[in-house]
Amino acid sequence: MKNRTKHVLTIVKGREKYVFRYDDASRKALLGVFGRFAATPELSFSWHDAAVMTVKAREKVPRVAHPDRVSLK
Repeated sequence: MKNRTKHVLTIVKGREKYVFRYDDASRKALLGVFGRFAATPELSFSWHDAAVMTVKAREKVPRVAHPDRVSLK
């Protein structure tokens, strides 16, 4: 079994705290959860929160080397 990197994103909204734990394989599902939470009026999680958390989740995507690209460094 391959060792997967675990990630945690947290957002605090007043007295509520949303904690999302995921790995690289579940990132796509996580983005769907953000949308479902934002669409649920009973939650304080807004569409703005979903957008911010999506950006943060995407920032954690591991960089993959592309053999067809030349580094100019």
